[in-house]
Amino acid sequence: MAASQLSVVLPRVLIVSRRTVRKNKFVDFVGEYHLDLIVSYGAVPVIVPRVSGVHMLLESFEPIHGVLLCEGEDIDPSLYDDESNHLSPEEIEEIRKQHVSDTAIDKEKDTIELRLAKLCLERNIPYLGICRGSQVLNVACGGTLYRDIEKDLSRNLPQDKKVVHIDYDNYDNHRHIVKIIENTPLHYWFKDSLEDDKMEICVNSYHHQGVKKLAQRFVPMAFSHDGLIEGFYDPDAYNPEEGKFIMGLQFHPERMRQQDTDEFDYPGCTFAYQEFVKAVVAYNKKLSTSVKKPIKLNQEMEKKRKIIVRSFSLARNIYEGSSQMHPSKESDLDAGAEFLEVYI
Repeated sequence: MAASQLSVVLPRVLIVSRRTVRKNKFVDFVGEYHLDLIVSYGAVPVIVPRVSGVHMLLESFEPIHGVLLCEGEDIDPSLYDDESNHLSPEEIEEIRKQHVSDTAIDKEKDTIELRLAKLCLERNIPYLGICRGSQVLNVACGGTLYRDIEKDLSRNLPQDKKVVHIDYDNYDNHRHIVKIIENTPLHYWFKDSLEDDKMEICVNSYHHQGVKKLAQRFVPMAFSHDGLIEGFYDPDAYNPEEGKFIMGLQFHPERMRQQDTDEFDYPGCTFAYQEFVKAVVAYNKKLSTSVKKPIKLNQEMEKKRKIIVRSFSLARNIYEGSSQMHPSKESDLDAGAEFLEVYI
């Protein structure tokens, strides 16, 4: 198949860019690991730029066969904040200073991504959320977040239960343990890497926020030792073969690679992307088969159609006074009149 034909045939996965500053100008980007995995499993990533007004233009990105949302700044707390959050203004300021690159709220990105998440939920479009993308999914369904894991969760725990979820000096190589829940997609993906008496793997993460109250429709798939939910999914919307996939992962399977190589820590690291794209492909096929093809008329039916069309055309011309009908042509109106008697 020609390369020009592939872009037409392959399903489309929307990914929203993240804004940064380079040479005193805003630049939009998406991590290449995500793009590479999407392409390798048979879909086309379509980058939605994080620029003003794009949230009003999302229909222009149709058809949408899947949505992958990944890294970004903290979600605006006004979109999920609840009365149980008791952080003081001083503590919030301290969080901002500690996590400078993540605490600058990007309301445009919030709006774009929440609209896409809700669109996926309404249409059952496959959705994979990584890191911030999992938080967006939870908030879109009515869940809440910890404003800061260290201050909102960890400080109430004994030392042996505390978990480091972010290491600015060791981004790629940082790992912490998560416990996988049995009979979930994560269990099936990583089962060959799990020890007999444990359901644990070491994951890469880079976040200071996380799911606090999980939205009702979701089921947890993994927890870290401090009790934070590290993965969740909608079991009623999970069947990749049938085009169903709604999932959020707080950790980064795409970054779980051995140092200085592209070899993954576990064979299961790529399965989230592989199964997601499988669902995207199946969803695209369902859309294609649901589109009604025009009815092909046989020769006799096509002749009748033309007679009816001509009858209505003559009637319209008479009504508008643009022509007068010769008495010998009055029978030409009969076909239209008979049609109206049957179908009106």
